[in-house]
Amino acid sequence: MRVARGLSAAAARGPAALTIGNFDGVHLGHQAMLAELARAAAQLGVPACVLTFEPHPREFFSPDQAPARLTSLREKLELLAQSGVERVHVCRFNYALAQTAAEDFIERILVRGLGVRWVLVGDDFRFGARRAGNFVMLRQAAPRHGFEVAALPSVTLDGERVSSTAVRMALAAGDLARAERLLGRTYSISGRVVAGDGLGRKLGFPTANVQMKRERPALTGIFAVRLHGAAREPLRAVASLGVRPTVKQQGAPVLEVHVPDFDADLYRRHVRVEFLKKLRDEEKYADLASLTRQIGRDVEDARAFFAGDDARPRIANR
Repeated sequence: MRVARGLSAAAARGPAALTIGNFDGVHLGHQAMLAELARAAAQLGVPACVLTFEPHPREFFSPDQAPARLTSLREKLELLAQSGVERVHVCRFNYALAQTAAEDFIERILVRGLGVRWVLVGDDFRFGARRAGNFVMLRQAAPRHGFEVAALPSVTLDGERVSSTAVRMALAAGDLARAERLLGRTYSISGRVVAGDGLGRKLGFPTANVQMKRERPALTGIFAVRLHGAAREPLRAVASLGVRPTVKQQGAPVLEVHVPDFDADLYRRHVRVEFLKKLRDEEKYADLASLTRQIGRDVEDARAFFAGDDARPRIANR
């Protein structure tokens, strides 16, 4: 998959089938759009292309009130590639873009910048200054500019619209099973292992500290997880994601993963933490001795979860 920053010289690469959005989480609704995009691109004989924005518009306008990110840019790009996208344009969201009139967005960005032949949007898609543009405007402009427009209705699950907001709500509530159904996969966070303060090792529970590109994670607490990228096979582990209130007064969120009976050096290794079961909320303890005893119980709870998971009947693949 080819990734381009901005729109320069894009049209020179030839026409494209395009969809537009933030695609945070790449959930089932996004996946339905990407599947339709790939189908249309193959039929037209053009690349399947995505236009996305960085930062998220809500992060630009009101950073303190912006929603928690489900995926970093790297994670999002990896998921788009897995969905068959051939080209991604990451467009910087700034004041100039925010003030672009809807008509100018169509002509300058979609037509001249991206050379679109076919555009797919969601049924609630809005674009341009003051969100004045919508599907009707795109459909009216399409014949003048020589492209086609299609809209995809919202995907629902159990009567609920599948959305990034619904995934965030499930994760915040600790309902990982619900989040998995909305995403079509278990939720995970990827990042490079960075140096920590060494407290876990001092307490007898060494951890891999996973760098996060999120100021506010979508979930917090103590979890049974699988750690990918540390060994040939995924490792069963317990993870803490939060601000560590026992250790720091106003700490930034930290993702720490402890793998029982495993002490290899993972520093600078890029890993993926797959969240399987929430064990409890993060708590503040009176002292480090109390925290150490609780970590021991967390490890045993994680072992019990995996033992129960092993005992569950499996359905053979057909």
